[in-house]
Amino acid sequence: MASVCLYFQVHQPIRLNRFSFFDIGGEKEYFDSEKNRYYLERVARKCYRPANQLLLDMIKQTGGQLKLSFSITGILLEELEKNFPDVLDSFRKLADTGSVELMSETYYHSLAFLISKKEFMEQVKMHREKIRDVFGLTPTTFRNTEAMYSNEVADTVKKMGYKCIIAEGLDHILGWRSPNYLYKSKGAGLPVLLRNFRLSDDISFRFSTREWEGWPLTADKFSAWLKDAPGEIINLFMDYETFGEHQWEETGIFNFLKFLPGEILKHENLNFMTPAEIARKLEPKDVYDVPYLSSWADVHRDLSAWLENDMQKKSFSEIKRIGNRVKRKGDKRIIDMWRKLQTSDHYYYMCTKWFADGDVHKYFNYYDNPYEAFLNFMNIMYDLKKKVS
Repeated sequence: MASVCLYFQVHQPIRLNRFSFFDIGGEKEYFDSEKNRYYLERVARKCYRPANQLLLDMIKQTGGQLKLSFSITGILLEELEKNFPDVLDSFRKLADTGSVELMSETYYHSLAFLISKKEFMEQVKMHREKIRDVFGLTPTTFRNTEAMYSNEVADTVKKMGYKCIIAEGLDHILGWRSPNYLYKSKGAGLPVLLRNFRLSDDISFRFSTREWEGWPLTADKFSAWLKDAPGEIINLFMDYETFGEHQWEETGIFNFLKFLPGEILKHENLNFMTPAEIARKLEPKDVYDVPYLSSWADVHRDLSAWLENDMQKKSFSEIKRIGNRVKRKGDKRIIDMWRKLQTSDHYYYMCTKWFADGDVHKYFNYYDNPYEAFLNFMNIMYDLKKKVS
C-alpha cells in the first residue's frame, strides 16, 4: 500500500509601491494595498474559491478518504481577513472536515532563517499562533519558505516541537534512493517527507504543455503512474495557485483535480494520508543528510533564485544589517514593515537567471526588469534607515 500525500502552498506576495528617490524621507507607504487587493481578487476568483469548493465536495464524496494539507502564509491570512473573508471561511470549512492538515511556516514567507535563528523562531511562533487564532488548530508539521531545508533547519524545527518537516527530494543527496519513503534528518532525527518533484511538476508545470510526451494528462493516466510507482509514499507538493492561475481553467486543470481522488482510490494499493499521519504511522527508512540550505525552486534546488546576483545579495544584506536597529526602535509597525521586506518574493523579482529566457515566473513579476525591482527596493530601504536612525 502506498499513500498519496497532497500538499499545497498558499501564498500571495505583498507588492511594493513604486518608490522613487524623491519619496525617501516622506510619508509614502511602502506597500501597494490597491495592487495587492487587485491580484488577490483575481487569484481568489480563479483559484481559491473554485478549488476550495471542489476539494470540499471531493472530501464529502469520498467519505473523508481524500486527505490533503495546506500551508497558508500569515500575510495572506491577514489579507483574506481584511478583504476576502468568504475565502477564509472556505478554508475553515476544509479544515473542519478533519481531512485537512494545516502546516506551520514563517509568518512572512521570508528568508528569516538567514537573518538569525531568533528571528526565524519568532516568525514561526507568530504563524503558529495565527493558525490557532483563525482555525483553532495547532500545527505539528513544518514547511520552511519554498521548502528551504538543511540539517540545521531540521534541528531548529524539532527543538520547537514539530513532529515532521517537508523538503525537496534532491537527486544528488538521494543518489540511488527514492523520495517515495519517509526519511529522518541527520542529527535531530526529525521525520522528513520528500517531494517527488517529477510527479509534482507533471501537474504544476507540464500539465498544459502540448510538447510534453505525457500530454494530455488525465486523472486516470496519472493515477496509473502513481499505482506503478515504487515506495510507501508519493509526496505531491505544489503551489495551490497551480489550479486556475498557473494552469488556467481552460486547460482542464479543474476537471483533472475533480476526478483525481476517485481515480486514485480505484487502485487497492493507493490511499491518502497527511504528513502528520505519515510521520506517526511509518518508520523512516534512512537518514536524509543535507549540510547546506536547499529549496524546491527551479532546476538548481538551492537559494540562487533569491540570493545569486549582486543586487539580491546587496538588498538582503541591507535588510539583515538594519535588523538590530529596527528591533531597538521597538515600533511594531516598523518591525512589521521590516519583516514584510524579508518576504522571498522581493528578491525573486531581482533574479536574472530567467529574465532573458521567458521563464514562466516572469508572468507573475510586476516589474519590467530585475534592475527596476532592485532600485525600487533599495529606495525603500534608504527610507527605512531614516525611520530607525
